[in-house]
Amino acid sequence: MIVGYLEFVARRVVRMVLSLVVVSALAFTLLQLAPGSFADIQRANSGSTGMAGAGAQEVAGEFATRYGAEVPAWQQYLVFMKGALTWDLGPSYKYPAQSVESIIAQGFPVSAALALLATTLALAIAIPIGVFAALKQRTLWDSGSMFVLTLGHALPNYLTAVFLVLVFAGAWHVLPAAGWNGPENLVLPVVALAIGPLAVLARYVRSSMLDTLGEEYVTAATAKGGRPGVVIRKHVLRNSLIPLVTVTGPMLAALMTGTVFIETMFRIPGLGLSFTQAASSRDMPLLMGTTLFFAIILMATNLVVDLLYGLLDPRVRAESGRKLRGPRISRRDIPGADPDQGGRSGVPSLG
Repeated sequence: MIVGYLEFVARRVVRMVLSLVVVSALAFTLLQLAPGSFADIQRANSGSTGMAGAGAQEVAGEFATRYGAEVPAWQQYLVFMKGALTWDLGPSYKYPAQSVESIIAQGFPVSAALALLATTLALAIAIPIGVFAALKQRTLWDSGSMFVLTLGHALPNYLTAVFLVLVFAGAWHVLPAAGWNGPENLVLPVVALAIGPLAVLARYVRSSMLDTLGEEYVTAATAKGGRPGVVIRKHVLRNSLIPLVTVTGPMLAALMTGTVFIETMFRIPGLGLSFTQAASSRDMPLLMGTTLFFAIILMATNLVVDLLYGLLDPRVRAESGRKLRGPRISRRDIPGADPDQGGRSGVPSLG
């Protein structure tokens, strides 16, 4: 069982590495094919390339070594990937005095904090709404809550953010419209980010609860005289919330890497804002670095979720063990064996 589990982890890690190589190659190729360059955009906007103020010959020399005009595109890509392996992505075009890895290190905690707070808020509201909607199926509460949640999910987070700013900052003047100066600046962006995931999670909890309520062990527990509250809390709710791991993990990663519009609108110094600025200015090192970092976050989170789901749900571990050991062999497949002896339908496995 342990060996099979390790083989599963190894396969997923290899797949993740190959996917990262493909993502980096596609991103680099698209940047090479796009018209214009960082220098062209800077000259069009301000009459200079933005590198003159760097004030350091070594920065200019590093640019020439890594991404100079005389360096072939394939060599530039290999230089970037070598730097990515050693966490040395070089300086940014737009901010020559800063390395790409330092910009990522400064911005990612801000984006991660927004994503964690938004996910926590979404879970705190979605779980009770989904549970009550399942318990009150086909009632006004069920249909009304699902309608409102569907409407919230249909709205992009930047439109929700505009509405929140107009109401709470423009009309009521109770919260700041933008900035990153204190806890009050967290409220509007976190709520704007949480509404979409809240709708998805609540509908998922409702569906999972309805499936669990129809299970035989729930019917048996009720038939044995179990109180409805105890049955729901100990049997239905616990088993219904386990699958949330598979949804919440990727959703958290998506929020960490999808705060671009929110950070830009609220002028939050996160990684999403850096990504937007890099894309608009064709800052190739910063754009490549943030793209690769976003991909790593998404893939690593999916891997962790798969592993946690296997640990939390024994049925997944058992299923993985059967798949890794080999096909199930029935007693009917064994010459001379009595199919009516030794269990339900056959021996567990001969692997």
